[in-house]
Amino acid sequence: MTRTTNLLTHWGPFRVTSDGSSITDVVGHPADPDPSPLGQGLLANDQCRVARPAIRRSWLEGGPGTATERRGSEPFVEVPWDEALDLVAGELRRVADQHGHQSIYGGSYGWGSAGLFHQASNQTRRFFRLLGPFTDGRLTYSSAAAASIVPYVFGLGWYPACGQQTAWSVIVDRCELFVSFGGLRLNNTQVFFGGQGPHHTREWIAKAAANGVSFVNVGPVRDDEATETDGRWLPIRPGTDVALMAALIHTLVVDDRADEEFLATYCGGWPRLKRYLVGETDGVAKTAAWASTITGIAADEIVALAREMATKRTTVNLGFAVQRADHGEQTYWMATALAAALGEIGLPGGGVAFPFGAHGRAGAGQPMKRVPKLPLPPPPDGQTVISVSRVAELLERPGEPYQFDGEDGTFPDIRLVYWVGGNVFHHHQDLNRLVRAWQRPETIVVHEPFWNPMAKRADIVLPATTAVERSDLGDGETMLVATDAAVPAHGEARDDYDIFAALADRLGIADAFTEGRTSEQWLRHLYEQFRAANDYAPPFEDFWAAGTLDHADLAGVGHTDHVFLGAFRADPAGRPLPTPSGKIELFSERIAGFGYDDCPGHPTWLEPYERLGTPAADRHPLHLVSNQPTTRLHSQHDHSAVSRDAKVADREPIRLHPDDAAARGIGEGDVVRVFNDRGSCLAGARISDAVAPGIAQLATGAWFDPDEDGTCKHGNPNVLTRDKGTSRLGQGPTAHTCLVEVEQFDGEPTTVTAFDPPTFTDRPQP
Repeated sequence: MTRTTNLLTHWGPFRVTSDGSSITDVVGHPADPDPSPLGQGLLANDQCRVARPAIRRSWLEGGPGTATERRGSEPFVEVPWDEALDLVAGELRRVADQHGHQSIYGGSYGWGSAGLFHQASNQTRRFFRLLGPFTDGRLTYSSAAAASIVPYVFGLGWYPACGQQTAWSVIVDRCELFVSFGGLRLNNTQVFFGGQGPHHTREWIAKAAANGVSFVNVGPVRDDEATETDGRWLPIRPGTDVALMAALIHTLVVDDRADEEFLATYCGGWPRLKRYLVGETDGVAKTAAWASTITGIAADEIVALAREMATKRTTVNLGFAVQRADHGEQTYWMATALAAALGEIGLPGGGVAFPFGAHGRAGAGQPMKRVPKLPLPPPPDGQTVISVSRVAELLERPGEPYQFDGEDGTFPDIRLVYWVGGNVFHHHQDLNRLVRAWQRPETIVVHEPFWNPMAKRADIVLPATTAVERSDLGDGETMLVATDAAVPAHGEARDDYDIFAALADRLGIADAFTEGRTSEQWLRHLYEQFRAANDYAPPFEDFWAAGTLDHADLAGVGHTDHVFLGAFRADPAGRPLPTPSGKIELFSERIAGFGYDDCPGHPTWLEPYERLGTPAADRHPLHLVSNQPTTRLHSQHDHSAVSRDAKVADREPIRLHPDDAAARGIGEGDVVRVFNDRGSCLAGARISDAVAPGIAQLATGAWFDPDEDGTCKHGNPNVLTRDKGTSRLGQGPTAHTCLVEVEQFDGEPTTVTAFDPPTFTDRPQP
């Protein structure tokens, strides 16, 4: 029997039709003017599925810690649910009793579900916080450096600061020049952690361009900016944006165009930063000529851009890409200094903006409705928290010291990794290093719907449902969505909540974890909390029958007069920022007090560990840009037709400039080897002048599929990227600081097996 239900995903709202057993059609929700094509990936929902609980044979036969080097290469044994749950509960108890709760790393990276209740990170943290002081991760691979520096500069948390950005309607009406560092890509604006509502960014950009807003894309890839901008492209060597920004400010200073009154009134620390920029502190003036040798941009172009910015109402926009690099914190800090020197922070259509072009909710111009989620207990005393991108170090260095955001700590001895809703073998750097570190824990447990690279490298795999197989509340920005299960669970898959509830029962924390509610009862409970605070919300049954609830006061998202820091600009004494000075901090005494040479007290150009224009490029003369894919979200649904149809010779496409391809004898469609001292992968060549000379662009997310020598035959770029923190402040990933070489592959490339399930075997005999 055909049935159509509503579904909210990370990439937008959809109407999903099923025949009772599988998805037969996916269309954009009627309220969405620009549905994402990624929704079609739901049609491949049953491919590569984990059907039953499965245990790595050696672990089942020999117990925890047995033959950990075989993770990813040996068969699994399928077992009944009760046996699997008993084994997991027993292992959690054993590790906690023998080694302490901190020896459990409860990894969950949150993209497992867009629903408010079934969100993987909340489910995991609720369970483990009730169990004891486990080791947890903070920040995200996407924005760790930015999220670390923004609170020191503005006194605002990262998410509140993102939520207070200037409305698109103000940019359309008042902005004259919109300069983006790190792109303004539409496919990035079609997704949002926790669920994306109807897509309006394309129409806002088109309106802005039609109204005369001039767009400038500062970056190595031309189509990192939406074609609707009809903008200018200023190619730059990756990782050198801070040098360009410093030179732009220097030009304003020497031209007497810097707004000294604004800098004195609204900013703290400008005199110190100014001395650095003019060369008084280090003997190096940050001139346009100086920046030209670093960035590859002509000095006269830098001067011309600075003067244009000084004569137009200018928005300085930052994507996420520029801060996922060595010393990435400096990009957001120096960009803020540039906007401050222009004197336009807090003015309509001017100032600094983030992260337009990085996610779909930027520019809403008003706070979204707060819909309750599964509540979290407070973190238990004695808990260790690391930056999420330091996982390999955590596993490799038990008992060794680390520094993170002003705190000194010691890495615990991790004996058990428990991961829900993520694929660390997608987003982590230097995957071959991670493979080695991954062998150290005694036990690895994952909840996973698909036999992805992480599931294949686990000891115990518990089959989890997908979003189309469970009911949830979806926060769709301008609407609340009743996501009704469209199809039955695949095989014996269970919701994460039900798995944790069963474990909680075995471990004596069931009452605290479930509070006596099933998942359906939790949905009703959370909705009733929302309804109590919003009198327009109908009874639960009416809402569920309707499928969506529009927030009438949010129907015009982006149509407001909100300006980021506008209230502070209007009344700096009466509405000071929550920083020590009450102002925008261009010098931070707190950061300076940490004594980090990789993140000093004011924004600074710090040489990255490798880049174009240095001796390191003699051996590896191409800079790898591993941006977000257009055919999937991260690695989600890489097995679907949407993603696989874009492959070249079954491998992830790599784009090269025609000159670079010709110099290497590479033609369109050739299989190529991409390599550096950290690793290598195979990819399919695409030739395009949309990438600057010296750039190799290979999107993230191809499921990791290594040969025996560690070469990823599928094209995952993170076999090439270095696993180093951005600085001791943010400890974010530095994936975009990466030099490689590319050559035509010699011989017959190995068949891609990324989407093949593991082999299964009978239970080992006693």
